[in-house]
Amino acid sequence: MSIVVVDAPSNLGLRPPRPGTVPGCYKLAGALRDQGLLARLGAQEGGVVTPPRYDRGGWVEGDGVFNAAAIARYSVALADRVQKHTASGGFVLVLGGDCSILLGALLGLRRRGRTGLVYLDGHSDFRHPGNSPAVGAAAGEGLALVTGRGQPDLTDLEGLGPYVRGEDAAALGMHEPGDPLLAEARAAVAVLATVEEMRAAGCAAAAGRALAAMGPGVERIWVHLDADVLDPSVMPAVDSPDPGGLEPGELVETLVPLLSDPRVAGLDLAIYDPDLDEPGYGARLLADLLVEALGAAGRIA
Repeated sequence: MSIVVVDAPSNLGLRPPRPGTVPGCYKLAGALRDQGLLARLGAQEGGVVTPPRYDRGGWVEGDGVFNAAAIARYSVALADRVQKHTASGGFVLVLGGDCSILLGALLGLRRRGRTGLVYLDGHSDFRHPGNSPAVGAAAGEGLALVTGRGQPDLTDLEGLGPYVRGEDAAALGMHEPGDPLLAEARAAVAVLATVEEMRAAGCAAAAGRALAAMGPGVERIWVHLDADVLDPSVMPAVDSPDPGGLEPGELVETLVPLLSDPRVAGLDLAIYDPDLDEPGYGARLLADLLVEALGAAGRIA
């Protein structure tokens, strides 16, 4: 199965790092391409899905998700690209972007049937109108949105929501201190393991448990990888770095069994911000980790 790399440089789901600026995660794809990623993977070119302008307009707290209409349009466009390449047998590597790109990736698979998700993230991302007054940034609400919790213009695109059933979703790698939504997220998905729990069981075993929890009707699985699942000692260039994340070797140990599963149709990488990493160490690390994990999983020809 060939690897197809698609750029999804959307920053629509993140809050501005400071007034008058926009999140720099839209530069992620370019930074990883500069590491020779496509050649190292022997990957095919999948092109760029260009996002709408980042413009929150007159949005204020209480208005719901900002940039929602733009995220919805972008999700459909990204879904078209993901559907095209997965339908032809490719393994799709989507270079983000923020975590809101997951909506488009999953919509592209959901059009073809029941879909599973392994959500690798430092945060539970389970904020929604039923549990928080602070709904706004879709990137911090990703797991809630894709499991059908949130405003319908994002959770039910094309009438296909939820894109993933809770019993077909697993979340790994959470390490936000005192995450108030962790218990609710744990109850909503089939498997949830914090970094501490992954280490106790073994990272490969935690990944295996996530895959085993998928319902028998799941035909395709998507892997979401937020760079903040890594410890900030090795990956500080993210918008919300929290201590206690995975070490690089632990992330590879987690990814290899996931990527070895033939049901896994693709992976998206999100949140790394080159603006916070002028030397480019983070881009080099992420490129190396992807090459190592995909190679060990037998995905590189």
